[in-house]
Amino acid sequence: MSTETTASVSTHILDTSVGRPAEGVAVSLAARSGREADWQTLGGAATDADGRCKDLPALPEGTTHVRLDFAVEAYFEKKQADAQQDAPANRDSGSAGAFFPEVAITFAVVPGEHFHVPLLLNPFGYSVYRGS
Repeated sequence: MSTETTASVSTHILDTSVGRPAEGVAVSLAARSGREADWQTLGGAATDADGRCKDLPALPEGTTHVRLDFAVEAYFEKKQADAQQDAPANRDSGSAGAFFPEVAITFAVVPGEHFHVPLLLNPFGYSVYRGS
């Protein structure tokens, strides 16, 4: 929750290759106060069945930049393993792992505002935007 002196951040992931939320993706949150400041890792959480990451830590006072790191490789590996189990004839199709094993999104924040940053994900691309 944002206050007058802090911003707040939330995110969710939609797997656009299947039109469903991406469950179980680890998301790490880091912050810094100023362009030249060092990043401080604050913690993280994993996306739930709705693709939402509800347990991200609060931002410290003075935060000016935030970085969300999405560990998507394990998600795609699990998705591929599940698909192979359902359709053994397709075991050799597709590539191993993910083309983008990690997605890092960095953005500026201002105190008193909430920033919702959704990730639209597929095996060969991604898109982000400031949501509401």
